[in-house]
Amino acid sequence: MTWFIIALISAVLSATASIFEKKILFRLGALEFSFLAAVLTLLFSIPFFFAVDYASLQLNSLLVLYLKSILGALAFWCVMLAIKNMELSGALPLLVLTPGIVAFFAFLFLGEALSNFEIIGMILLLAGTYILERRGKDFFEPFIIFIKSRNHHYIFFALSLFTITSLADKWLLRDFQLEPTAFIPFQHLFLAVNFLIIVLVKETNVFNNIKNHSTDIWLFVIAVSIFTVGYRWSQVEAVKIAPVALVLTVKRSSVFFATIIGGKIFKEHHLLRKAIATLIMIGGAVIMLY
Repeated sequence: MTWFIIALISAVLSATASIFEKKILFRLGALEFSFLAAVLTLLFSIPFFFAVDYASLQLNSLLVLYLKSILGALAFWCVMLAIKNMELSGALPLLVLTPGIVAFFAFLFLGEALSNFEIIGMILLLAGTYILERRGKDFFEPFIIFIKSRNHHYIFFALSLFTITSLADKWLLRDFQLEPTAFIPFQHLFLAVNFLIIVLVKETNVFNNIKNHSTDIWLFVIAVSIFTVGYRWSQVEAVKIAPVALVLTVKRSSVFFATIIGGKIFKEHHLLRKAIATLIMIGGAVIMLY
């Protein structure tokens, strides 16, 4: 049962990080927050560098990880844009679609067969998404929202990038045999470098704004960074003990926690419908793991 407790800790930390992200995005821009969070997450990841077996590292695996981290940085930025401009209970559940999209593209491009469980899971993911986005009596309303809403475009773009990065993760861990203890710190290093480059190119006044941030803003960003390192590390530790499918099953509950608790905190709308839709989507994602 130890793995379950560790995986549950990962889920709680992930949900807490999402709620804190929404809270701080009321006051910071999505890019500025992403940059600060990436840098602080790197700082809190420094101890992990001492656990890396540098003799086993391969240059090509680090290169692939860096290229993947570029897409990961863009995906994270898009998610922050969506969370900033949408209700947390509306944006976060859509990220549960990732395993369905990954399975679909793995079927198309990697030749991986779709099992009956995966097909059922994809159907549940689509059904949950439809319920999540339906607000009136118009049957086509959810489709129209996805087509016209810029914030939903951010989510869709992020999901597309997450699909590629998830396939790259499989490649790195399976074919390149990159150790998770090296994966986490180097990924955080590369993400910090990428956001630094984006900030220098796009929004140089971030460095001026940093001087004027109040103490509570820094505390929120620090908290998000600690929670992020914590939930990623605890997920890896849980996977060492139990099958990844079981760990991810527990980890998916973070979306439900964040949707309900965050929705209550921020006084968001239609929480019951969103909760039902989220449970259906999580159910679909979980079924796909088996």
